[in-house]
Amino acid sequence: MSHRFLPGRDARGLRGKIRSFPKDDKEKPPHFTAFMGYKAGMTHIVREVDKPGSKLHKKEIVEACTIIECAPMVVVGIVGYRETPKGLRILSTVWANHVSDEFRRRYYKNWYKSEKKAFTKSLNVPEATKNCLLKRIEKYCTVLRAICHTQPSKTPLRMKKAHIMEVQINGGSMKEKLEFVKEMLEKNLPVSTVFNPNEMIDDTRETCERIVKDGCPGAWRRSRGTVRLPVNVRK
Repeated sequence: MSHRFLPGRDARGLRGKIRSFPKDDKEKPPHFTAFMGYKAGMTHIVREVDKPGSKLHKKEIVEACTIIECAPMVVVGIVGYRETPKGLRILSTVWANHVSDEFRRRYYKNWYKSEKKAFTKSLNVPEATKNCLLKRIEKYCTVLRAICHTQPSKTPLRMKKAHIMEVQINGGSMKEKLEFVKEMLEKNLPVSTVFNPNEMIDDTRETCERIVKDGCPGAWRRSRGTVRLPVNVRK
């Protein structure tokens, strides 16, 4: 049965997507620009509003807040991107010498029935070949990102597959970035090395609250209708 509009759907997975990373500032030292955590719950806080011009300025309010559990991430790879007329393209990828089973589980649908051969060849690459790939990245690439994964075993979640993401490295020259990431390979990356206390950050979420209900025409002065609106009001 068709209702003549596209309803909202649940998210396919838990991991959100980072659409864009902060702009690179070469004057700053090399540093990570993103981190991944799991939502643990919610609570409320009483805080003083610091917003000049507002009626609530210098007054206390009660707000809801989300608690995110940020277990240390692990750096397992390096990716170099070069600029092309069609956008960024991967030039080379260098993996660490050892990766955990949590990371390898993500590449299988059924870990127990598989042969568990993921990354058996990538981890046995000679050091001379890795150094050659790193030199190519240093010479041709303009963007450097680190492949990191979470550690669900250190959280109360009933999950065995780690979530993987690429974290861009900003600051310094390409040579300094490579030296910085190579020192972090196979090491834990705590959240304190990425963010500072009381720092304002951008947060991505996977699910989105449905602000406009089904059948509502939306804004009064809209340029065009979306596929979530009924056909009769979609103009």
